[in-house]
Amino acid sequence: MLNFTKFERINPEKRDVLQRLKDYNEVYQVFEKQRAKEQADRCMQCGDPYCHTGCPLGNFIPAWLKQTAEDNPDLAFALSNETSPFPEILGRICPQDVLCEGACSLNTGHGAVSIGAIETSLNERAFEKGMKPKFTEIKSDKKVAVIGSGPSGISAATFLLRRGIAVEMFEREDRAGGLLMYGIPGFKLDKTTVDRRINWLLEAGMKLHLNCEIGKDKSVEELESEFDAVFVGIGAKAGNWAKISGEDSSNVHLAMEFLTGLQKRNMNNKADYIDVKDKNVVVIGGGDTAMDCVRSSVREGAKSVKCLYRRDEANMPGSKKEVVNAKEEGVEYLFNVSPKSIISKDGIATGVELLETTMSEPDESGRQKVIINEGSEFVEEADVVIMALGFAPEVPAFLAQANIKTNSWGGIEINDKFQTSNTKFYAGGDCRRGAHLAVTAAVDGREAAKEIIKALM
Repeated sequence: MLNFTKFERINPEKRDVLQRLKDYNEVYQVFEKQRAKEQADRCMQCGDPYCHTGCPLGNFIPAWLKQTAEDNPDLAFALSNETSPFPEILGRICPQDVLCEGACSLNTGHGAVSIGAIETSLNERAFEKGMKPKFTEIKSDKKVAVIGSGPSGISAATFLLRRGIAVEMFEREDRAGGLLMYGIPGFKLDKTTVDRRINWLLEAGMKLHLNCEIGKDKSVEELESEFDAVFVGIGAKAGNWAKISGEDSSNVHLAMEFLTGLQKRNMNNKADYIDVKDKNVVVIGGGDTAMDCVRSSVREGAKSVKCLYRRDEANMPGSKKEVVNAKEEGVEYLFNVSPKSIISKDGIATGVELLETTMSEPDESGRQKVIINEGSEFVEEADVVIMALGFAPEVPAFLAQANIKTNSWGGIEINDKFQTSNTKFYAGGDCRRGAHLAVTAAVDGREAAKEIIKALM
């Protein structure tokens, strides 16, 4: 260990731009075993590891880095999976630059340890050897229903099954995975990786009900009578509009509508999708979902792709590597612009009217406010406009049927034990936090599972 002066930080190699624009295959290559070992050997083994505290899951990062560096892959694999329900997935999609790697002690001078890439590598190498996560044989007479198969639902199911509690998962879509399956593009996360985790849960005894909507195909009364506890992990899929004139034009779309259609088409589901080939695409927003939209658009053969963001590049909320990747792939950025209206003719958008903005001085929290420069209007032409302005929780009818309270913005209210106002129902992830990260949804699923286990056992 401590070889951060001997080995410089290395990021995973990326596929050539011209090649990766031809498909939706993953951009980043998985570290070979020796590269992962060398990169893990850079860890300082801090007495107070900030990477550990910077990880929402509290993963044992220094421990599995040490075992990787010392060529103990089985122990590294066990440590990696102890606290995380799907480390090989989070290694791919977590914004490590603002979490574990951002907190790494080496980040200020030598370059943070490549934690995410090592996490992915050590798990994929273990899988190649035939290793799998361990589950306890179902031995309890208790049964838990999990509504939603996204990150929080998978996490809750994982930790319940580890304790031998029977789980039945209910998903209204035709495939399990939620955001991981239909929200995140394949160039960031191959769908076979998600299927693999779902299949392991099925092998562990979980029952999966697809195309099953609670309140329609399965009643709340049936859930309450058949199960000892219910975990609600339905995410936050309701996209936000800019609330400007003209956004009801037929060629103005929400980000998830665009991304989900493409994912389903790519999986041969013969789904309808938004065709942007040879069109001028404008995406409004600056987070990771906006990056998913612009990077998908260039792969679809759009004539031009532009990202409009009301702040400057330094204040973009998403992962910096996603911005870099998008620039490499030909995406153009217009910073410090705010949409005023959608220009349309006969119900079809032809452009976005924009106002220039400037940034205020930082406030006490360090955050800068957006100042609109009145009289600075100009129009950006567009054939397709995609709104990537964040998400709000959906409020399905079954919540009221189950006497589950929601707050003013639709989030499910919970207590410190993840229980809702109906104490048989627990909730976690975006449906109670608002749109956030897969890793924080995984935390909620894990911690809710612990509380359910305490209550049942």
